[in-house]
Amino acid sequence: MVQVSEQMILETLGRVTDKERGGDIVSLGMVSGLNVLDGNVFFAIEVDPQRGSRMEPLRQEAEDAIKAIPGVESATVVLTAERDSSPQPQPEQGQHHGHAHGPDAVLLPDVKAIIAVASGKGGVGKSTVAANLSVALSQLGMSVGLLDADIYGPSMPRMMGIKGEPSSSDGKTINPMEAHGIKVMSIGFLVEEETPIIWRGPMVMSALEQLMRDVAWGTLDVLVVDMPPGTGDAQLTMAQRVPLAGAVIVSTPQDIALADARKGLNMFRRTNVPVLGLVENMSYFVCPHCGERTEIFSHGGARREAEMLSMDFLGEVPLDMAIRETSDGGTPIVAADPQSPHAQAFLAIAGKVKSKLETLVDEQASEAPKIVIQ
Repeated sequence: MVQVSEQMILETLGRVTDKERGGDIVSLGMVSGLNVLDGNVFFAIEVDPQRGSRMEPLRQEAEDAIKAIPGVESATVVLTAERDSSPQPQPEQGQHHGHAHGPDAVLLPDVKAIIAVASGKGGVGKSTVAANLSVALSQLGMSVGLLDADIYGPSMPRMMGIKGEPSSSDGKTINPMEAHGIKVMSIGFLVEEETPIIWRGPMVMSALEQLMRDVAWGTLDVLVVDMPPGTGDAQLTMAQRVPLAGAVIVSTPQDIALADARKGLNMFRRTNVPVLGLVENMSYFVCPHCGERTEIFSHGGARREAEMLSMDFLGEVPLDMAIRETSDGGTPIVAADPQSPHAQAFLAIAGKVKSKLETLVDEQASEAPKIVIQ
């Protein structure tokens, strides 16, 4: 097997030309963050922000060139740009949510509402909630997109049962994949499932912006964003770069998970993003053999937390094998068995979220939130 080296990659990229600047992308210093691991290649192409929207053909050319090298198993290339720090024009008053001016104009202009599904820590079933919430909102009559914003650990390709790579109709934008009536986009469609993403914060933020800017989402009533756990770069990128209609916080009932959920809640509040409410996942377990109910992670903690923080409690979802099996199998429980009690729990949560969105969308201005330091 041919051993792929960084030198081989750079020599190949030296034949990829930025026609606008009249030179190859290596000599022009446009290649950054190059990583080669067991035949899997990752790097970014740095471009001027003003040229970002038309650089997709260059990115695609570089990616195709690397994939053609013997021994390369996969190639993941993102566009990244250092944004101008000078003051930008402010959005006009009265603009509807989702339509921003200036540098934000290319990010999701036809999406009526964007909601983040977030958690303060991993392992609470946030992605399961995001997938089922998306399908439930679709079943309630909304046109829905689902963005997997977890760059390091994308799970939506498996949960939504989607395989293969997305296509491009115009050579400039990527068509989202579709399943269960939902438009879906994830970095997981562009890399092998077991390939690690080894990127620093700026590359993650750039990749996330590209998944919003360069994907042909079309007109949507709502875009559900499955956030990575915690309160890091991806969360700040979403809070600052797009006008979020609100956030749904997912937690399990026990105190340690609720403490982390509180951190996520406070982050969204500091960035002026409305918190739509709290979901208690893995709320209880009912034995399928004897019917006995066991509260493995305690019960009711999220409801009490919501009351204490003066926020809405959206509902509780049980810990059940059917939810796990359908998620692993690529058909979320709301799609697999919509009449089941578990699916009905997600549909009830979706009904509350839909009602809140219908109220919030017309009230919010389009200006991206600003971080408040206290």
